Amino acid sequence: MKSCGVTVATTTSFGDEAKKMAAGKASGESKEGSLSLTAEEEEVLGGLDSRLFGFVRVHEDGARTKALLDKAVRCYESLILKAEGKMESDFFCQLGHFNLLLEDYPKALSAYQRYYSMHSDYWKNSAFLYGLGLVYFYYNAFHWAIQAFQEVLYVDPSFCRAKEIHLRLGLMFKVNTDYESSLKHFQLALIDSNPCTLSSVEIQFHIAHLYETQQKYHFAKEAYEQLLQTENLSSQVKATVLQQLGWMYHNGDLLGDRTTKDSYAIQYLQKSLEADPNSGQSWYLLGRCYSSIGKVQDAFISYRQSIDKSEASADTWCSIGVLYQQQNQPMDALQAYICAVQLDHGHAAAWMDLGTLYESCNQPQDAIKCYLNATRSKSCSNTSTLAGRIKFLQAQLCNLPQSSLQNKTKLLPSIEEAWSLPIPAELTSRQGAMNTAQQASNAHHPKTEPVLCLSQTPILQQSLPVHMISSSQVDGLSSPAKRKRKSSPTKLLEQLCANKDNLNTGEKLMLEQLESQFVLMQQQNTLSLPHNCTNLSSSAEEPWRKQLYNSTQGLHKGQRSHLSEPNDEQLPFSTGPVQYLQPASTGIKKQTAHQTLPSNSLTHGVPLNHLSSHIATSIGQQDTAFTKDSKPSGNRSLVPETSRHAGDTPNGCVVVKGLSNHVERLTAEPVCSPNNGNCTSPNLLISDSSQIPTSLFGKASDNVGTGACDKASNIHPAVYTKTNSVTSSPSSVISTTTPSKSTEQKATHTVTSLTSPQSRLLTINGEGIDNLQISERTDMSIINHKSSPQIIPSMCVSIYSSSTEVLKACRNLGKNGLYNSRIFSDKCPPPRPPTSPYPPLPKDKLNPPTPSIYLENKRDAFFPPLHQFCTNPKNPVTVIRGLAGALKLDLGLFSTKTLVEASNEHVVEVRTQLLQPADENWDPTGTKKIWHCESNRSLTTIAKYAQYQASSFQESLREENEKRMQHKEYSDNESTSSDFSGKRRKGPFKTIKFGTNIDLSDDKKWKLQLRELTKLPAFVRVVSAGNLLSHLGHTILGMNTVQLYMKVPGSRTPGHQENNNFCSVNINIGPGDCEWFVVPEDYWGVLNDFCEKNNLNFLMSSWWPNLEDLYEANVPVYRFIQRPGDLVWINAGTVHWVQAVGWCNNIAWNVGPLTACQYKLAVERYEWNKLQSVKSVVPMVHLSWNMARNIKVSDPKLFEMIKYCLLKVLKQCQTLREALITAGKEIMWHGRTNDEPAHYCSICEVEVFNLLFVTNESNSQKTYIVHCQDCARKTSGNLDNFVVLEQYKMEDLLQIYDQFTLAPSLTSSSSYCPVNIK
Repeated sequence: MKSCGVTVATTTSFGDEAKKMAAGKASGESKEGSLSLTAEEEEVLGGLDSRLFGFVRVHEDGARTKALLDKAVRCYESLILKAEGKMESDFFCQLGHFNLLLEDYPKALSAYQRYYSMHSDYWKNSAFLYGLGLVYFYYNAFHWAIQAFQEVLYVDPSFCRAKEIHLRLGLMFKVNTDYESSLKHFQLALIDSNPCTLSSVEIQFHIAHLYETQQKYHFAKEAYEQLLQTENLSSQVKATVLQQLGWMYHNGDLLGDRTTKDSYAIQYLQKSLEADPNSGQSWYLLGRCYSSIGKVQDAFISYRQSIDKSEASADTWCSIGVLYQQQNQPMDALQAYICAVQLDHGHAAAWMDLGTLYESCNQPQDAIKCYLNATRSKSCSNTSTLAGRIKFLQAQLCNLPQSSLQNKTKLLPSIEEAWSLPIPAELTSRQGAMNTAQQASNAHHPKTEPVLCLSQTPILQQSLPVHMISSSQVDGLSSPAKRKRKSSPTKLLEQLCANKDNLNTGEKLMLEQLESQFVLMQQQNTLSLPHNCTNLSSSAEEPWRKQLYNSTQGLHKGQRSHLSEPNDEQLPFSTGPVQYLQPASTGIKKQTAHQTLPSNSLTHGVPLNHLSSHIATSIGQQDTAFTKDSKPSGNRSLVPETSRHAGDTPNGCVVVKGLSNHVERLTAEPVCSPNNGNCTSPNLLISDSSQIPTSLFGKASDNVGTGACDKASNIHPAVYTKTNSVTSSPSSVISTTTPSKSTEQKATHTVTSLTSPQSRLLTINGEGIDNLQISERTDMSIINHKSSPQIIPSMCVSIYSSSTEVLKACRNLGKNGLYNSRIFSDKCPPPRPPTSPYPPLPKDKLNPPTPSIYLENKRDAFFPPLHQFCTNPKNPVTVIRGLAGALKLDLGLFSTKTLVEASNEHVVEVRTQLLQPADENWDPTGTKKIWHCESNRSLTTIAKYAQYQASSFQESLREENEKRMQHKEYSDNESTSSDFSGKRRKGPFKTIKFGTNIDLSDDKKWKLQLRELTKLPAFVRVVSAGNLLSHLGHTILGMNTVQLYMKVPGSRTPGHQENNNFCSVNINIGPGDCEWFVVPEDYWGVLNDFCEKNNLNFLMSSWWPNLEDLYEANVPVYRFIQRPGDLVWINAGTVHWVQAVGWCNNIAWNVGPLTACQYKLAVERYEWNKLQSVKSVVPMVHLSWNMARNIKVSDPKLFEMIKYCLLKVLKQCQTLREALITAGKEIMWHGRTNDEPAHYCSICEVEVFNLLFVTNESNSQKTYIVHCQDCARKTSGNLDNFVVLEQYKMEDLLQIYDQFTLAPSLTSSSSYCPVNIK
């Protein structure tokens, strides 16, 4: 893939042209307009792009490079103005790179989006995708950042910053709770020897913490202890590892009794403090440990040390309040709780504890107010319990006479009075000093960001410079929707001016800086378009921040109700005045996106997300968050908190050097200065009215005010024509998603020209410029990839070219050793999920009838149209009723009794699940519907599961008899079904076990069973000449072999598509039924979107769709019952999920019809899996070559696709061979054995064909651990530690390629591909 092709030499021609265009204009041209770049400057700038981000460091000796980048940006912006925005696309890409290196993210995003809108082949530019991914990562737009980074690795697997990408993907997947993907990317980053912004030790720490987050405490403990054995371990990392170990012993499920675990916890925390005595976090955790064992005085001392050593924390004050309350000191407890909730208005645990305190002092009115405030917080985990408590207290108040309430003596001040109490000196002394230092830091470093470090200070708000925020938006920062307050610069300026005579030196310096910034802010506001000043959330204190930088998911207090999680609020931000894209209209109301970015990143209706053509964005919308909807996205406090109670682990930190977009430490001003007289309580219920909100007992109130929404700029969604996600043949290349002309023209009427006076481009403000200097001493070894990466260019060969012509075209192309392993056309963009079919189906067609065929005899089963009907793409599923009876199949061979007799010790995989209604999926508490499906894995034997299956049946009979007795004794006022569903929704649910993936491939052990299945028609048999999977040449368990499932009622097979989109056959053995839910292949992109919204991986996670969501999205769902003896045919790509209605067994396997549709969908999923870093169970390259050997194809479409795959692989093999030979690397003949499986890379799990990279050690031991070329080079750059083994002679591959030709058609009309077996 190429990086941005623009050179600075191009700038000169642009400059000359711009000067001509500017001739005759007014003489009042700005100084920037006359800027020009020298030849030396052009040469330096020519090698700068996004790949240097994080490696061109900000140091004091880099002022010249920094100044050069500033000058280049001013020059480019001036040229854009003069040319009225009519510049070449690469010009904007280079401008985006420059702004990214300057860490001016709004302008970088704007330029990148302009490049995207102008360049249809933007996806070929890996440097652009990488830069765009970094910008999205900065804004916490993980959904888009993940896609951008994945596309980089897909189009350019040898990308020089692959390690950095894997690191960031690991961090983002960790936040999204996709732990399996996170671990894989961390491990891929760990094996890579290339430079990265984190060290190997820090990546290992992330892996250890990942285990801890998953509550795999033994793995985490081993990983942490292994880290402690590392030589030259820094004190910061050591302190953090010890801190994590200490808290795990206190809070985790580790071996040992409570006393022993507490002892270990205290020891580890004390050792952590020896390594880092100034860690407020460790002091806080130590206090928690002391408190749990009753050492009250030691706990108080530790908490006080925490406050002294670090910033004031709501968690710390809440814990202090608990201690005071336990010591029967209610007034002191009240004061501590008030400190906590003033620091964090959404601290649910503090509000609950405060309510409990008031209730214990017999002040129910104040208790109700506190409980209501707790329920308003998204960190509240027991809203229903609190709602019940509030109702109880209100009932008590109603029964008390009014006089008793008025004459009653209060032990504690009311909540209104307590809010105004003076803050303890312990807090004011520390916090006052913090305020000054933080504000001075903000003023001095307006464009720097926090370093990603192993300190106990959480990463704070990533804000744009203060002088880029308009006054109206500053007011918006105190919107009632925000549970944390941010002191606006204007308010702070007013306060400092009012107390000008009493300021200390630091405060006077800050006043001067704020005054100058205020002037600049006013100047910029007059020049910026009003509707471009959008509310941009940069998401302070996102949960990913806590995991990246604080490395944990918070703390679990373990006493009373003290439990809190991050909130989900966002602070509005301005995008700044400089735009390279024309602003979007504010009139569109459709809102479906989950990230919030600047509105100036759109042009002419081009979607903000370069990767999703159907997403529109609403800024300021209530449910917009940078993380997924189902997960709180962080407490956006600007208070530097030492900890959060958001889970079961402490907020220990994560990295030392920091990711590359975090260069300097930046601490933000506190949300609410406790010593500030005007510290108010926005959105808090402290008045006398204590009405319960209507949404309290359903969904907790989000408390989102209208302030931010009123200022929102809604983004134009673009209108697109539907295209396939991948090409179906070499000739059918996918078109890139571009807006229609009508849409572009329509959007143009709503935007302001770039040449209008109000939208004049401004130069970068010089505030704080001295502190942003780029080092010129960058190690050149880490930027030796600055030349554009090479790819195999499109060659003048086609599928009808001979092998000789292919080899001739490949000659001398592989000297760089870089090649792309895709089997798609180079003209095809990376695969993407399909959009929902248009037009949408009407609501009355969302429950279509299931295609069903009833068989009466054997002749019906072998009737050819049955095959054609099942494989017709228009039928996503077919139920063949009565198949077993028509063919006289002996289903008793697959009964539990027969299985036990045949092999009672055979291994059974068990999935532990919750028994729920088939059409619903609730969380374990039964309070809300979710997509995640509980399904935990374990192993047992057939005999043991058979015993469980039988006992489950007997228990059900016993329960049924009890219900009958109750039915006789009690009146039948309610129907049994409604009572059943009502109870189910409230939980807790019964646990059941599902026996799955029982392998029946052993033809000796299961001879009778497998022989019985040969009675089936050829197109559904396990093995047949017309089955693609029969040509693999080796076994893939469960695909070209039979698997059996043993079920009890409620056993679930979660939602999925079959591996590589192959068809599947499922026969119900009985005696019970199964209920199926099926969605056509066209809609899998919609289900993928739903999975992402629910923090689930479509390919790997366990999920059960919410039917209400599907119907709302106009997704049709086929729903039917499979009875004993029925065969269900799942067509290629169909999404389905199944639940057992009764006790039954099922058998299933996969089938690959020889059709163009099947092959196309299999290749699409093969490439999509590669993009998603998921292993493809079916090796499509290996299969394609075997098909070319074994069969003759008469279907032109199928032939073209197979032939094109052979062509691509042949080119790849020849190119790689030449590269290795040129580099002097010997290729050793290895060959293949009969039934040898296809090979996959042991690291990244992509298929490796023909040329296998094996370590010297593995080769000598004959274990042959295979690597792909990319992973081998990442481990050993010059491949010294590897040998290359060849499995096929090139002559043999060339012969197969030449001999695979289109066969004459056997029939004139057929819906499937006729074949001849060679």
